[in-house]
Amino acid sequence: MKQDAPLEQESMQQAPEQRSGLSEPDMGHAGSIAHGVAVIQAQLKTLPGSPGVYRMLNAKGDALYVGKARNLKRRVASYTQIAKLPNRLQRMVAETVALEVITTHTEVEALLLEGNLIKRLMPRYNVLLRDDKSFPFITITGNHPAPQLAKHRGAQDPKSEYFGPFASAGAVNHTITALQRAFLLRSCSDSVFAGRTRPCLQYQIKRCSAPCVNRIAPEDYAELVGQAREFLSGNSRGIQQRLAERMQAASDALDFETAARYRDRIRGLTQIQAHQAINVAGIDEADVIAAHQAGGQTCIQVFFFRAGSNYGNRAYFPSHDRQLDLPDVLAAFLGQFYSNKPVPRLILLSHAPSEQMLLAEALALQASHAVKLLVPQRGDKRKLVDHATANARDALARRLSENATQRRLLEGTASVFGLDGPPNRIEVYDNSHISGRNPYGAMIVAGPDGLMKNAYRKFAIAGAGDDAPENAPRDAPRDAPGDDYAMMREVLTRRFARALKEDPERQGGTWPDLVLIDGGAGQLSVALQVFADLGISDQPVAAIAKGPDRNAGRERFFLPGREPFSLEPNDPVLYFLQRLRDEAHRFVIGTHRAKRSKQIGQSLLDEVPGIGARRKKALLHHFGSARNVARAGLADLEAVEGISGTVAKRIYDHFHGQG
Repeated sequence: MKQDAPLEQESMQQAPEQRSGLSEPDMGHAGSIAHGVAVIQAQLKTLPGSPGVYRMLNAKGDALYVGKARNLKRRVASYTQIAKLPNRLQRMVAETVALEVITTHTEVEALLLEGNLIKRLMPRYNVLLRDDKSFPFITITGNHPAPQLAKHRGAQDPKSEYFGPFASAGAVNHTITALQRAFLLRSCSDSVFAGRTRPCLQYQIKRCSAPCVNRIAPEDYAELVGQAREFLSGNSRGIQQRLAERMQAASDALDFETAARYRDRIRGLTQIQAHQAINVAGIDEADVIAAHQAGGQTCIQVFFFRAGSNYGNRAYFPSHDRQLDLPDVLAAFLGQFYSNKPVPRLILLSHAPSEQMLLAEALALQASHAVKLLVPQRGDKRKLVDHATANARDALARRLSENATQRRLLEGTASVFGLDGPPNRIEVYDNSHISGRNPYGAMIVAGPDGLMKNAYRKFAIAGAGDDAPENAPRDAPRDAPGDDYAMMREVLTRRFARALKEDPERQGGTWPDLVLIDGGAGQLSVALQVFADLGISDQPVAAIAKGPDRNAGRERFFLPGREPFSLEPNDPVLYFLQRLRDEAHRFVIGTHRAKRSKQIGQSLLDEVPGIGARRKKALLHHFGSARNVARAGLADLEAVEGISGTVAKRIYDHFHGQG
């Protein structure tokens, strides 16, 4: 299905009155309420009795509320009956200084226009849903002899094929990983493909057939592409049956190696189906939407089913007045949610939204096909809705128990770096050395509960003198101790090569939602090259560098495909990212210093077998230093009190390479 506009995961941003709750109307505003009523009454004289949309405006010209009506005159007149209005609308009337209306031909058109205006104007007294990020799709590219299997957002190329939408990047990543195992299609970019001279790690772990170096014939690769296309279109059973037949035929022919390859591919398909454990027969294309209210807040879970498969779920937390009923919240959510997204033919709901029939008609008009809104009462469809409701209940409980400050910081981080949602795991990397000696890399981890110190890791650098990456800046040191680029390359390669082997399905919670590197464009290019070499194409990564004169507060951020940018000095998100960077620096410096202190405390004499503390002390007192002991002759060593001829010979041979 095609996608029309971007989408972002919802975040709660309530007006101050909504956050604190509304009690009795403030009678100090009686004059203002009277003025608002007078403004509305003056407009009633010219309002038509036809369908349309109205906007209440404050003194600054900002929209306070957007509503739709079958009869504009009758609907707007209801705001003059103050005693019948809830507290939030009384307050809204008190702030109203102007009213604007747009007439439409039908109430359905008014409903669609209302949703669009609410998303654009974000009036404080409406139910608000922020969702400006796009849903990801899986694409099979059509402009290359060896098509690529990849995640895609944004504008779509008519030459390529798209399957989705998926609820999140995580759902796409899991599916792509399993599809690679089942169909061995490449995930690398065209530029990486063109530059390969040998197979990458994806080939070694049996997730790619390596068409880049001709390890598979073009016609055989085309067959794999066709199978993947058929599977994504819904024929999973047919594909799996044909692979099983080929596995059996190979086994009967005693070609057990080929049979094992088919077995591994079947397992890849089985993993996708196991991940989609809540599939229901007969549902080909549908969204399952369930809502749960508690503590004056609402969580709405959306599950996506396409081509008979579960494409994941996402939680939304629309902002609304605490007293608003769930059917009203759900109706407002549906109108805004589908204003810029593909609408399926079937939407299963946990509760009947307000004006359900009108909503269905509006969505059908928008989608150009029939849309059914159904609240199932029994059977498999009801089980799906109950499952979504349980997820909504659990997600809202977690949100209410979360630290609000930390949540806002993670939401701000997601906004800065364009992530799908607040990151659950941020990994920050830094290096430390002195002129190439005792080089160490370090990784610190942060999440919703703060720093996760049990997940910290340190890396003793073994290959810091290797060549710097080809795309490192020309002035980067090469073949020299202390090559920061080579150090970062080694750390990231070790970290993510191990992750690919130990948690290839990314189900263990050990894969980061964001990799943050202490450095600039050079360090970022190293990270991108590492991910390309490992066949990882979907890992969000950014670099943070201190500003001019290394001043804290003037940091610059580097993202792939974007110009460097800075945040406002008083931005809490900047302070949060600074703290993460500083924590990584503290950890790696501490690791480096501990190693250096240990070496300083060691003596050359510690390496000589049979030399204990007493003999070591006697030798140092006699010669003054371990270096002088190493230079001493055999006769001089024998002259030291407590050093026998045998021990003296052992010491002499140790330092002079004899024996």
